[in-house]
Amino acid sequence: MNQYESIIIVNPNVDETGLKALEEKFTGLINENGKVESVENMGKKKLAYEIKKFNEATYLLFNFEANPASITELERVYRITDDIIKYIVVRKND
Repeated sequence: MNQYESIIIVNPNVDETGLKALEEKFTGLINENGKVESVENMGKKKLAYEIKKFNEATYLLFNFEANPASITELERVYRITDDIIKYIVVRKND
């Protein structure tokens, strides 16, 4: 298992309930083949440039441990989730 960090940029129109639902959805998905260490809601921030006609968005940071094969599935689900504007998954070096 490798250590990973993932940031998702969420549509700013999603309310607190929606953010909690997204957090639970991805925590559950990661926990199927790994272990979530922490989830941090970094709040709403102004974007450096416009993405999908949004100037600000909410950032969620996930720190977790997972099998490399499960990252493909996680990224696929990120892509098909409408409320996610952008995402990135990075492997942390030990």
